[in-house]
Amino acid sequence: MNYQDINSKTIDQWVKDGWVWGIPISHEEYERALCGDWKVVLTPNKAVPAEWFGDLRGKKVLGLASGGGQQMPLFTAAGAQCTVLDYSEKQLAQEKMVAEREGYDITIIRADMTKPLPFEDESFDLIFHPVSNCYVEEVKPIFRECYRVLKDGGILLAGLDNGINYIFDDDEKELLNSLPFNPLKNEEHMKQLQADNSGVQFSHTMDEQLGGQLESGFILTHIMEDINDEGNLKEHNIPCFVATRAVKRKDLQPCKLI
Repeated sequence: MNYQDINSKTIDQWVKDGWVWGIPISHEEYERALCGDWKVVLTPNKAVPAEWFGDLRGKKVLGLASGGGQQMPLFTAAGAQCTVLDYSEKQLAQEKMVAEREGYDITIIRADMTKPLPFEDESFDLIFHPVSNCYVEEVKPIFRECYRVLKDGGILLAGLDNGINYIFDDDEKELLNSLPFNPLKNEEHMKQLQADNSGVQFSHTMDEQLGGQLESGFILTHIMEDINDEGNLKEHNIPCFVATRAVKRKDLQPCKLI
């Protein structure tokens, strides 16, 4: 079994156990969204500013690794035509349940985002990509695929883990690991993940994540740091996540961080 299949099965179990990112929105939340009252997060706490989205009416939106019935229903209520891609069957089942409950159409695709995305070039106006790159060893190919399937002027909204969570012990008080954290190359890292039933996770540098977007051709327009939703690092207000807004501009040359 490859590591992505391990992650899929792990997340399926988390959803069964009540994982916070697998709990779909309620009917009442959907009703409020129909009246324009909604917000979503790319990272654990801070809501994405409304101006990062613009007007979603009639826009084609891809939720990339964004299953769970939390964001796509809200975007649909805002007038978007939504597609969700995830590798967890349980996360996609939550999407289907909400869509059937509220009576709207959504395209649901189970696929591995480490592979080429199953879409034509320039298929979407916006991609919503919450924190999930931590389950992938190589992130730059994902950003290249996002650039490919976005229309010119399209928007990529991404949640990124900055790696700090991987250097501490479970109590977030003692330095335990050096970076990079890669269980495919470090047996001790894999043992730690297995002990916590945490799937297979990886740290990534900002060179990979911000630089990967720039190298793909994106223009970064906004950036916002965020903290954990609990624990010692939160108590010390230490940023562990970054949310970014980037735009595809075909008339500009890709950049590379040195």
